[in-house]
Amino acid sequence: MIGFPIWTFGVICGAIWGEHAWGRYWGWDPKETFAFITWVIFAIYLHARVTYGWKEKRAAIITAFGFAAILFTLYAVNLWIAGLHSYARA
Repeated sequence: MIGFPIWTFGVICGAIWGEHAWGRYWGWDPKETFAFITWVIFAIYLHARVTYGWKEKRAAIITAFGFAAILFTLYAVNLWIAGLHSYARA
């Protein structure tokens, strides 16, 4: 719960920097898109915990999906999918 607002702030700062550097807040770059998908998964997790009171197994399943999304965004998007934020070759 502490990291989510910090992460949200980081995504917003990245969009502001993107506007300054490239003239657009959002470019549908694979890294941007998958970072947003990961953010949405953890937003769903927090919403389910607060609104529906999901705990234990159901919350752990959402967290596992979020962790897998983080790993995919960090490794697969950087190494295999070409974009502005990746090391893959186009």
